[in-house]
Amino acid sequence: MNKKIIVLGGGYGGVLTAKKLAKKFKKGSGVEITLIDRKPYHTLLTELHEVAAARVEEDSIKVDLKKIFAGRNVNVVLDDIANIDFNDNTLHSKHNKSYNYDYLVIGTGCKPSYFGIPGAEEHAFSLWSYEDAVALREQIRNMFIRAVKETDPVVRKRMLTFVVVGAGFTGIEMIGELGEYKEQLCKEFYLDKSEVRLVVADMAPKILPILPDKLIQKAKQRLDKLGIEVITGTQITGVSPTSVSLGESGDLEANTVIWTAGVEGSDLVGELDLEQKGRKRIVTNEHLQSIDHKNVYVVGDNIFYIPEGEERPVPQMVENAENAAPLIANNIHAVITGQAQQKPYKPVFHGTMVCIGGRYGVANIGTPKKMFMFTGFMAMFFKHFINLFYLFQVCGFNKCYSYMLHEFFHVPNRRSFVGGHLSKRSPNFWLVPLRIFVGAMWLKEGLAKLPKIMEDPGKIFLIPAKVVDGTSAATEAVAAAGEAVKTAVEALPVPDFISSMVKGTMDMFFYTSDGGFTALASIFQAAMVCGEIIFGLMLIVGLFTSVASIGTVAMGMMIWTSGMAPYEMLWYLFAGVALIGGSGSTLGMDYYLYPHLKRIWRKIPFIKKWYLYAD
Repeated sequence: MNKKIIVLGGGYGGVLTAKKLAKKFKKGSGVEITLIDRKPYHTLLTELHEVAAARVEEDSIKVDLKKIFAGRNVNVVLDDIANIDFNDNTLHSKHNKSYNYDYLVIGTGCKPSYFGIPGAEEHAFSLWSYEDAVALREQIRNMFIRAVKETDPVVRKRMLTFVVVGAGFTGIEMIGELGEYKEQLCKEFYLDKSEVRLVVADMAPKILPILPDKLIQKAKQRLDKLGIEVITGTQITGVSPTSVSLGESGDLEANTVIWTAGVEGSDLVGELDLEQKGRKRIVTNEHLQSIDHKNVYVVGDNIFYIPEGEERPVPQMVENAENAAPLIANNIHAVITGQAQQKPYKPVFHGTMVCIGGRYGVANIGTPKKMFMFTGFMAMFFKHFINLFYLFQVCGFNKCYSYMLHEFFHVPNRRSFVGGHLSKRSPNFWLVPLRIFVGAMWLKEGLAKLPKIMEDPGKIFLIPAKVVDGTSAATEAVAAAGEAVKTAVEALPVPDFISSMVKGTMDMFFYTSDGGFTALASIFQAAMVCGEIIFGLMLIVGLFTSVASIGTVAMGMMIWTSGMAPYEMLWYLFAGVALIGGSGSTLGMDYYLYPHLKRIWRKIPFIKKWYLYAD
């Protein structure tokens, strides 16, 4: 009888655990893996602020669960689980469905915690889901739309005041995004930036309390530069539709209050008959099993476990889920197969990173024994690198490519740590004349050499003759080819170390012991001429232009390393690089062919399974 493993929750921990399990239990292994979630997509919760402040498109933070598990031994089920019967090993949904399991992994994550503050849950905007981010984006923009038409200065001021409650990672990232977004909105709606008030408030004595003081000061300076008010050490006592109460400081009028002050376990976890500590976190042993039921494992934010030698439970952060997922998969595999012992959870955390808008960040990263502090460009570089590493685990090339498009190439208003230097703002039709011209030049070169090859295939004129007695026949060979190079002085210089490597390769493959040429030399020369003709035609008609452009650059590099490239070869090289980025998508065959080929490519099982495609 098949063993049934259910992973409950499609968050960071749930998705990674299911993928690790699927890697250990292939189809036909006698193990059924099911992932249950209420939504058909995985949400990148750490990037919600970017959508809320319109830095990236909303689709950038969603990943289709069925895409993630395509071709793998994971069945994705959309359902809302109401309760769990641990004695009967059964999950019951709100739709009167039931699911039996032999092993259960709980990864339902968290929800915002309002600490019983009056009006907070009813009137504040949360930032803990895809829907939250979209709703907040619409609210922010709507306030500017209404404010620009409002004549009452008091009402107008309230509309243009935005308060973030909570100065932890989420709160600082959200208010930082608003600080940059404000400039764009003020320009769009013809408002003076001084009319917009941005505030971040927290009862803690300082912002980002787990970071070193030096980085806290750097973050504070960035917030000051963005015109953001920081209020710390202030009790939040209430929220109304038009204000937030800051204890003794009084009421701060604002139509938009964003709540990022803390989280607690999901409603389902809070109702489970399992020992819990903290804010609805399930107590586990060192194997991440619930101490009440050994066939129930816990992953991600739901874990309450204090590692040996530590004083606090593991933090509720993505790296905790990344550490826990492979361990849980390993331990379940060990129990089912009986081939090994379960491993204890000994997480190693490599620090934290916070972005304050799209252009600046602070990071404290390294190893437990040695941490390094970074700010600005390097902090943002590491944040994007870690995001790409995670996305590669989840959805490979497909999601990494999508992420880079949203974060670097399609970024609006230069809101990226590399500014707008990589953003694609120029239409490809400007490259059409260059594409046709480069193609025609390569075609002309190839057609000019073709008769010589057809007349005598054994005559080598594209490869310099072997050096004999300190002299070279390169000049003669070049002249025979009709090239522009007349002497060695006129050729592009080649570094000595490259020349020596090329010479060694040619000695091995192209030259005979008596100084003549091998049959491979004739084949190589014919291939070069054919390449010039084929790549030239491909560029002219715009067919697979990226491949043709890379091919022409490669041919130019080979000619240069041989020591036979005239200075005009530089033009070919740089023009080829400029044409790589899809120049055939306008007035070319690629416009018609690529969409069709993409549809075919995505249906190939191997490609689908390993995400080797772009949406």
